[in-house]
Amino acid sequence: MKDFKVLEIKTSVFADNNLQAGKLREELKEKKVFLLNLMSSPGAGKTTTLVRTINGLKDELKIGVMEADIDSDVDARTISQTGAKAIQLHTGGMCHLDAQMTRQGLEGLDPDGLDLVILENVGNLVCPAEFDTGAVKNAMILSVPEGDDKPLKYPLMFSICDVVLINKMDVLPYFNFDLEKCKENIRLRNPNAIIIPISALKEEGIKEWTDWLHNAVKSWCE
Repeated sequence: MKDFKVLEIKTSVFADNNLQAGKLREELKEKKVFLLNLMSSPGAGKTTTLVRTINGLKDELKIGVMEADIDSDVDARTISQTGAKAIQLHTGGMCHLDAQMTRQGLEGLDPDGLDLVILENVGNLVCPAEFDTGAVKNAMILSVPEGDDKPLKYPLMFSICDVVLINKMDVLPYFNFDLEKCKENIRLRNPNAIIIPISALKEEGIKEWTDWLHNAVKSWCE
């Protein structure tokens, strides 16, 4: 038996997505709900990082998760085991969520009583960066095996993110990945980005990340 709902969300009919995103943020502010938009390529470690994040914060915050995917409910099954409130969003082939689609997901999740809702966006570095979901903050995960040049190849994604988590630091010795060069490339796109190297598998760097997120939630909900 599933401990979560599966919701088929529809493509937005609104032309002005930025306007809809702004309205959604205002509503979330009134309800004192912090929405985080979490993005990455497939295989970068979003779900594992998300599990570590929930485990690090669930004693302090009431957390809900919206798992967006073209199909399947694999990720929502994993997240539901953490005890967080979860919903699986199927995008019907769309490679991103916009503000109205996010609103549909929130209505299905019902965030009343939650402090933090995390949207695990569809896995790619192109489409999700192009649409404001209405989130308070954007975070992305770049994994070591992807290479340190990704900020140069996908500039929009890195330019819109408040936080960049560099994951899989435990395999750094096995890849031609220059951490300092990667940080330099990120700052070329976004000088204000917070950069946190982590290993979700080994739980390294997670506390620095959860401390930042916890403080952001507290500031938003005050």
